[in-house]
Amino acid sequence: MNGRRVLLGVTGGIAAYKAAALASRLVQAGAILDVVLTADALRFVGAATFAALARRPVHTSLWERVEEIPHITLAREAEVVAIVPATANTIAKLALGIADDLLTNVVLATRAPLVVAPAMNTAMLEHDATRAHIATLRARGAEIVEPEIGFLAEREHGAGRLAGEDALVAAIEHALLRTNELAGERVLITAGPTREPIDPVRFLSNASSGTQGIELAREALARGAEVDLVLGPTSLEPPAGARTARVTTAREMDDAVRERAANATIAIATAAVADWRPATTHAHKVKKTDEPQSLALERNPDILANLGAQKNGLFLVGFAAETEALETSAREKLVRKQLDAIAVNDVGGERGFGAGPNALVLLWGVHGRKDLGAGSKRELAVRLWDAIVELKAERR
Repeated sequence: MNGRRVLLGVTGGIAAYKAAALASRLVQAGAILDVVLTADALRFVGAATFAALARRPVHTSLWERVEEIPHITLAREAEVVAIVPATANTIAKLALGIADDLLTNVVLATRAPLVVAPAMNTAMLEHDATRAHIATLRARGAEIVEPEIGFLAEREHGAGRLAGEDALVAAIEHALLRTNELAGERVLITAGPTREPIDPVRFLSNASSGTQGIELAREALARGAEVDLVLGPTSLEPPAGARTARVTTAREMDDAVRERAANATIAIATAAVADWRPATTHAHKVKKTDEPQSLALERNPDILANLGAQKNGLFLVGFAAETEALETSAREKLVRKQLDAIAVNDVGGERGFGAGPNALVLLWGVHGRKDLGAGSKRELAVRLWDAIVELKAERR
C-alpha cells in the first residue's frame, strides 16, 4: 500500500467513528489518503480528526475550491475508493447513479475499483431494496465487505455491524493489487457472434451478445492491461479504454485477430464464431417459393486453433459453450487447439448467452480444474481474471 492513492469516503452512520481508526491504519501502511466526508458524516465525526490523521485536507463539499473541480480531481487521482461505512441511503444512490454530493459524484466519475462496507440496522440491511442495490454494485465489480453479526447501536444484536478493520484493510489491499497486476500485459479478446450473410437481409448467426468478452475487457483495463477487443455484431458498447475493432463475419474476425495477435501476451477467445458460412451469398433478397430449398455451406477459419498453432509465448484461453458432456468436450478442445486453459459453460438452458447470469468452470493441463461458480458476467470476469493471473504466475 506504500505510496498508493486511497480515497476514503465516510457516510453518516454511527460506525463513522471507526473510519478514523481505519484512516490511521492506512496512513501507517504508507497510503496517500484523501478523505471525503458527507454532510451526515459530519454529524458523527469531525473533519479535523481525519485531517490530522491523513495530514491532508479533508473534502466535504462540491463547492469547495471549485476552480479545482474537486470531484473530477479526486476521481482521477484515486487508485481505489473505499466507502466505510456505507449507509443504506448511500448504497441506493450509488446503485442508481444518483450524484447529489461530493462523494457520489466522485464515485460516478472514477474508474478506480470500489470497495463498499455496508453498516446499518439489520432490518434495513435485509430489506429487498438494500439487498438489490448491493447486488447491483457487486455485479458492476464493486467489492462488498459484508457486515458482521454483533451488537448494534439500537441495543440489538444482529447483522449490520461494520466489518472488522482487518477485513476492511484486506479488501482495500486486494482492490489495489488488481489495479496493476496486468500492467505491461497486452490482452487480446474476441467477443460477440459473427454473422454470415445469405442475402442482404438474412444471415447465419447465434444468440451471443458479447457481454462476457466486454466484461473481461473492462476488468483487464481495470487491472492495468492494454486491451485489444475484436467485437462481433452487438448493440452493447465496449469499454472506452479498449482498442476496439468491430467486425461482422468470421473471416473479418480472423483477419483482425491475425493483425493483433503478434503483439499480445494474453488472448481470451469468448467470441461465438460461426463454424460455417453459406457457399454463395446472394446480391438480392431470395424470394420465397413453394419449392424445397437447400443451403450449401463451407467451413470458416478456426480462429482459436490458428492462434494455438502459432502461440509463440502467448497465454491462450478459449471458451467452450456446450450442451452435454461439458468438461469432456472442453478438455478435448483444450488439447486439440493447444490452449493454456479453457472456460466451459452450459448453454443448454436459459443460462449462458445474453446479458443474464452465467456459470463457468476453468480447465487446464491434464487435471487442472477450478469451478468459478455462478453469477453475473461482471462477477465472472473478476473471478476468471483472478484464476488466469494465478495460473499464468505458476507457469513462470
